[in-house]
Amino acid sequence: MGQPPISDYGFLSDCRSGALVSRDGSVDWWCPDRFDGSAVFARVVGPQAGHFRLAPVGAGQPGHRVERAYHPDTLVLRTVHHTPEGSVAVTDALAAEIGARAHQLGMNSPAVLLRVVEGLSGRVRMALEYVPRPAHGLLTPYLHDQSDGSVLATAGSVVLVLGANGLSLQAERDRVYQEFEVSDGQVVGFDLAYGEAYGTPPVRLDPLMTLAETIQAWEAYRETHQYPGRYPELVRPSATVLTGLTYARSGAVAAAATTSLPERLGGDRNYDYRYSWLRDFSMTLRALWVAACPHEASRLFAWVTRSIGRIGDKPVPVVFGLEGERDLTEHECPHLPGYAGSGPVRMGNDAWCQRQLDVPGEILSAVWRLRDYLGDTFDEELREMVLGLTEQVASTWRLPDRGMWETREEERHYLSSKVLCWAAMDRAVGLADRLGDRADPRRWAVIRDEIRDTVLREGWNDRIGAFTGAFGSTELDASALFLPVVHFLPADDPRMRATIAVIERDLSTEGGLIRRWNTDPAGFVLCSFWLVECLVMTGEQRRAEELFARVSGYANDVGLFSEQIDLITEAQLGNTPQALSHIGQINAAWRLTDPSAF
Repeated sequence: MGQPPISDYGFLSDCRSGALVSRDGSVDWWCPDRFDGSAVFARVVGPQAGHFRLAPVGAGQPGHRVERAYHPDTLVLRTVHHTPEGSVAVTDALAAEIGARAHQLGMNSPAVLLRVVEGLSGRVRMALEYVPRPAHGLLTPYLHDQSDGSVLATAGSVVLVLGANGLSLQAERDRVYQEFEVSDGQVVGFDLAYGEAYGTPPVRLDPLMTLAETIQAWEAYRETHQYPGRYPELVRPSATVLTGLTYARSGAVAAAATTSLPERLGGDRNYDYRYSWLRDFSMTLRALWVAACPHEASRLFAWVTRSIGRIGDKPVPVVFGLEGERDLTEHECPHLPGYAGSGPVRMGNDAWCQRQLDVPGEILSAVWRLRDYLGDTFDEELREMVLGLTEQVASTWRLPDRGMWETREEERHYLSSKVLCWAAMDRAVGLADRLGDRADPRRWAVIRDEIRDTVLREGWNDRIGAFTGAFGSTELDASALFLPVVHFLPADDPRMRATIAVIERDLSTEGGLIRRWNTDPAGFVLCSFWLVECLVMTGEQRRAEELFARVSGYANDVGLFSEQIDLITEAQLGNTPQALSHIGQINAAWRLTDPSAF
């Protein structure tokens, strides 16, 4: 379809929203209001759905070469184009609020995309192509030239203003196309400001001054926490990506910046990942605590408590909107063909109404991890949440569910779900002295032990010689690698050693990637990092280090992971950047630093 590979995209963030910019200078995705909002550029899932390209004329032709990198500890991306006529740098960022420092980053982001062109040598002719298409490409706006040389775009509820310093822009009917030249030392800055037709208007900012402020804001944020472990050259950028996926106003972490990038080209497993999953909660909090900032971890925890609310008989949803919205009803967008023709494109995610028994285990594991930070006496809301989740597990753990991979087939008794039910009861027993008179640790311990016995009996398959994905199943599932991570079994337990060996034999690729199951067409980055942790815990430190290096090598040129890696082409697949992939890398690096951690 002529679309860039997923690995071609860099990620911009203002901790309110995210954008993707390709190596050839095209912003093909941006939801300016918030990560899970409506896109004004969506070409990544539809060729006609809007983009903003800024690159040398003739880019991609012989003699054109691209280098790019983030400014250290930021999500400000600098792309250098080398052409036969000379070299030029384009620096892209989503603007931080002027004066924002440390934990203020993202609280009041102005929703402005900055693009600054700097001539480095020779004289290079640049082309600007601006094609806004709000509402995920459903709307074609009216464009109006303004007296100050900017262009106003209006459609539906969206207002956009594109301006430049030192350059007067002129609109065509539904787009701006303009060529201009930059010579050595010349700088031209562009600011694209988003506003609401019936609310906050666009706020134009000086692109050069604001870019400098944005870099300082990111650098000041990173100074709030210094990662002390091994592989800082990998962990610090991954921590910055996690910060970039954090919706600062609430503290929620989006699973990815995009929707519907396919797990397999031509397949239909194309889902919206721009929300926050409770199943990922303990893993996310662990990574934030280690490598990003304890403040982020505590705010994420507060968001979870508020989002869940008072617990009743209904299961807690596995996923919420970034401000705690529950109803994420899914719909398809027939006007969008999907990335490389891989439809359907979906907005919303029906996983919100699935039964997922593993959710309480993730949350209570996080409470257990932060117990010293939270104090000897829990406040009422935290106490009620822990008690409610514990009793919910006690009454529902025998039920089937949809499992860690959120299958849309029939419910089953998934191994990982039962193990996390065990984790919920185990952590509740350990927390009982902080839960008041309604805590019942003796009964909870009986249920915990019953769950454990059931998992060991029903989850093990003698014929396969391993724990399998579901009770009574003969199908391997890489989620079994999670058992030592949550301390259900030590990694050197004979049954766990056997499971690790069988998974390595049957689900591993030559490049070290781990598939989730036998028919999975791609390697799953998170599972591959789980194997690293398992190897460390079995005492195979050298093998773990080698595997960590191989899996880390699948990141793109600016250190970003999507969800999966194609087994044949080694191309990235799935939504990007994928929080869980970066979380897996951070947690594996810390396990390699301190094998007894967590």
